[in-house]
Amino acid sequence: MCDAPALRVLTRADVAAALDLYTELTLGPPCIAPEAFYSVLDHPGTSISGAFTRDGLVAMATLHLLPNVTWNARPYGLVENVVTRADHRKRGFGRAVLEQLLATAWAANAYKVMLMTGQKRGALGFYQSVGFTQEDKHGLVIRCPLSSGTHTQRVVQNGKNII
Repeated sequence: MCDAPALRVLTRADVAAALDLYTELTLGPPCIAPEAFYSVLDHPGTSISGAFTRDGLVAMATLHLLPNVTWNARPYGLVENVVTRADHRKRGFGRAVLEQLLATAWAANAYKVMLMTGQKRGALGFYQSVGFTQEDKHGLVIRCPLSSGTHTQRVVQNGKNII
């Protein structure tokens, strides 16, 4: 890593940089709704950690710590939206963010942390190098049938539907 990152939890002040980075992650429309970002930040048990360099926010990921009944009522973690700016990949920034999230989860007494990665993203080896494994579980996904006409996508910004 050429430029050691400053690692910290994101705040509302990071909204513009975070939305830019989310847009780099997604294959869909640009992420333009600050209220969606604020909603994630305000969700109990959720934090977004970021790596900052002189170039600004270069990597981030979200950790959801969820209550649990099993495993002596220890929480478990779910990691989502792991992203590093394309021009900063393979320099340790994503790893640093994930290691910070894992430290946060272990400090909260979580008994496990899970994540899923897209099959076509080419990131499986990266997650395995951090310590994630496919040996325990199978990840399954079902998506809302938006194209069926029975559900519609809705994004609200400042109390108004924008999509």
